Amino acid sequence: MPDFGPLKKAGCVLVVVDIQEKLLPAIHDFTSLLNRAGKMVTAAQALDVPILFTQQYSRGLGPTHISLSGLLPDFTHLEKITFNCFGAPGFEARLQELEARTLVMIGIETHICVCQTALEALQRGFDVHVVADAVGSRATANHMIGLERIRQAGGIITATELTIYEWVERSDSPEFKMILPILK
Repeated sequence: MPDFGPLKKAGCVLVVVDIQEKLLPAIHDFTSLLNRAGKMVTAAQALDVPILFTQQYSRGLGPTHISLSGLLPDFTHLEKITFNCFGAPGFEARLQELEARTLVMIGIETHICVCQTALEALQRGFDVHVVADAVGSRATANHMIGLERIRQAGGIITATELTIYEWVERSDSPEFKMILPILK
């Protein structure tokens, strides 16, 4: 059964699904999605939450958008041709290595790669938090249906600020002072 309490950063991995240059412009309100994804990646880095990037068929869809890949000096990604990230060579092994219990997911498309990965993760016993304002689809109807499908399966639908504030927990912590500029 999923943990419906506040999200704790211990055991979390931020999974950035396929936010690639050639696909991104087709996504509804992609500039907002990209902005929030940047906040999530920056916060995860600042709070020592591990980050995994995937790319779907890079040869055709291009690399991860530079505004995200440029945030990490040692950027790497896992290449995939399956919609489900668990089909990417090394994905599951990396989660095990990181002792992940919770996947916090952002990326595109909500109803395809994000949804299929979330459903697989739930079946494998992970808690799943999908950051609704940092995932997207070409059509808003597909985005909403994808989120609802994940919710029906036991995933938690959340938001950028909600996730970051839960990771930080306290306003008197050094972490809060560190991430405050990200939230403004």
